[in-house]
Amino acid sequence: MENRGLNKVDLIFEKIDPKEVLASAYKMKNSEIIQQILDSGLKGRGGAGFPTGLKWKYTASVKDPEKYVVCNADEGEPGTFKDREILDRVPCKVYGGMAIAGKAIGAKYGIVYLRGEYKYLLPKLLKELESFHKLIKSIGYDFKIRFCMGSGAYICGEESALFESIEGGRGEPRNKPPYPTSSGVFNKPTSINNVETLVTSLMIIKHGPASYSQLGTKDSRGSKVFSISGDTPTPGIFELELGMSVQQFVDEFGDGDTKAVQVGGASGFCVPRKKFQYTVIGFEGVPTGGSMKLFNSSRSMYNVLHNYLDFFAEESCGQCTPCRVGCQQLLKGVEKVKKGEVKSTYLNELMKLADTMKVASKCGLGQSVGNAFRTIVENFREEIIY
Repeated sequence: MENRGLNKVDLIFEKIDPKEVLASAYKMKNSEIIQQILDSGLKGRGGAGFPTGLKWKYTASVKDPEKYVVCNADEGEPGTFKDREILDRVPCKVYGGMAIAGKAIGAKYGIVYLRGEYKYLLPKLLKELESFHKLIKSIGYDFKIRFCMGSGAYICGEESALFESIEGGRGEPRNKPPYPTSSGVFNKPTSINNVETLVTSLMIIKHGPASYSQLGTKDSRGSKVFSISGDTPTPGIFELELGMSVQQFVDEFGDGDTKAVQVGGASGFCVPRKKFQYTVIGFEGVPTGGSMKLFNSSRSMYNVLHNYLDFFAEESCGQCTPCRVGCQQLLKGVEKVKKGEVKSTYLNELMKLADTMKVASKCGLGQSVGNAFRTIVENFREEIIY
């Protein structure tokens, strides 16, 4: 397994002239832009990891005069705050990535779905957007961006629930297929991308796919912005090359007593100390949307798991039974085990429930609950029983 180690990068926040990059992209054919993104190996930075170039290619292939580029800025994953920083520091690069995506797929409209808790950023973002519209108009782009505010619902980070919210409906996931590339927001072909993905696309056009693909590993190309929190002397936002081991990450950001790292937030994976050396941070190991939370020996992993389950039970939209009931039963189950009301072997039944939720739940919320549940129970069982 190739491992490129820990390398700090400055790509997302690099100072550039967006007009120069956009003017260059405007002269390219749609297919040329898509091919550059494909050649770079860029995968979605929201956590799912779908190849960005393929998403653009599929959306571009649909014949429809009305298409949309949607920027998913509903950063609701616990422990993730990197998109907020990107929007605050380089909003023009976010808009630029949306415009390039619009050129690639043939869309004239862009929508930024902004997390409700980030409303305080809106005045600054709208001011920057006004300047950006003037910039792209001077280049020759026919592309308009508008904002839509979320209301704090975690489920609206899921793409189809986000579309429902934009359209004024209740934030609930849709059945798939059809997929967004053919029927997304307003039932029109839509490319929905994470904030960081769009900025990265802009930087790939600037530096070229060959330069970008030299970063990371074969399965995890490029760099990633990490939101680092928990028991660490250096919390904050850091852009790092993908492919490092969890041990290398802990050596850099740990406090000397790190016993676990939660990779990917509440819906991610808990990596224990014994697996630090052999676990790669990337799509070939443990993928992450950006959240990296470190826990030292003073932390109760039962409390950590309980907090996650309480969060999921609260945030489930309730549309499908496996998620709605499953989240509640997992929470009640670990409470009963901790209180000694049931035997510790009951955890095995709860693990089976978590596995069922993974295959039976309608969307990523219910499907991912088992990630944290299984990895914490398997590696810290003694902290839940006693």
